[in-house]
Amino acid sequence: MIPPEPPQQQLQPPPPAPPNHVVTTIENLPAEGSGGGGSLSASSRAGVRQRIRKVLNREMLISVALGQVLSLLICGIGLTSKYLSEDFHANTPVFQSFLNYILLFLVYTTTLAVRQGEENLLAILRRRWWKYMILGLIDLEANYLVVKAYQYTTLTSIQLLDCFVIPVVILLSWFFLLIRYKAVHFLGIVVCILGMGCMAGADVLVGRHQGAGENKLVGDLLVLGGATLYGISNVWEEYIIRTLSRVEFLGMIGLFGAFFSGIQLAIMEHKELLKVPWDWQIGLLYVGFSACMFGLYSFMPVVIKKTSATSVNLSLLTADLYSLFCGLFLFHYKFSGLYLLSFFTILIGLVLYSSTSTYIAQDPRVYKQFRNPSGPAVDLPATAQVEPSVTYTSLGQETEEEPHVRVA
Repeated sequence: MIPPEPPQQQLQPPPPAPPNHVVTTIENLPAEGSGGGGSLSASSRAGVRQRIRKVLNREMLISVALGQVLSLLICGIGLTSKYLSEDFHANTPVFQSFLNYILLFLVYTTTLAVRQGEENLLAILRRRWWKYMILGLIDLEANYLVVKAYQYTTLTSIQLLDCFVIPVVILLSWFFLLIRYKAVHFLGIVVCILGMGCMAGADVLVGRHQGAGENKLVGDLLVLGGATLYGISNVWEEYIIRTLSRVEFLGMIGLFGAFFSGIQLAIMEHKELLKVPWDWQIGLLYVGFSACMFGLYSFMPVVIKKTSATSVNLSLLTADLYSLFCGLFLFHYKFSGLYLLSFFTILIGLVLYSSTSTYIAQDPRVYKQFRNPSGPAVDLPATAQVEPSVTYTSLGQETEEEPHVRVA
């Protein structure tokens, strides 16, 4: 006799995980007075909104602070370069970049080399070698063009035209990353650029050293070219670190950057390198430059993933002011109250930009798994009508299991 089968227990679906997105929390709040035991009272809703505002304020301050750390690293790069070029007559921008790429190669490329599976260096090269080769060349020439421009145009022109990187990053982020901005973001950008204009005006008023300016048009074109390449590199970097990994980006930049800078060094700068009067002071300056540059390259992907390429480039506008404040004591620059006005104007612009999150216009036909590359892909029928949607970005820490929040 066959015993009767025990009754099958119905499996209950696991309770949904609490959302982490700030926007999700706001949109999922039940309406006041709605039926059901899950409704919130007016006081509870006010408490939730107050906690959300605290999270927003905290993340905004963190974004601004992280950007200022990058500015301080650039300040260190500028100061060491100034000592090398003016005090020791060591004009070796390609060699300085070469040292940085060698450090990236030793740390990150070797890390990729010892990994297993699809994240191994050879596996990455087989799939994407030509893309990283182009990116490494763009990154190298962006640095070279801006440094070379100092020989032809004035410091004020470089400071103002270098801001061209901001519209380049915005346009590329809009069309390729599908990031959408709000009115407050554009207001913050305008305020930051006004702050840079104020700083350039202060340089003219105090008669700060403006550079040779022998062929200003050539120098201005070099700055615009360098700023354009910087914008392309930054947006490409943001895409890689969000869809792939930070270590892969830095490892490939170290590999191809060292390769191309080594060739350019041998062709264009080997004679200048032989003229350097080597001693312990020059060696220490090269070490300091390389340390700041390596820190900038290593830390920038972290900040970009936390914020965005646009936010990072706005934060870097204060780097010239930090260099100026150091120059007041080291190089005896003249001081003007407009410098302080410029500094706080840029900070106000950064706060305005960081006060609200951007969002992503997500079209499944062209934009796949940007926020969560490990998530399942959805195949849409060829005849189905696809409606665009937007996905709000999170200001909190992200997890791979974090759900998307879509507003049709």
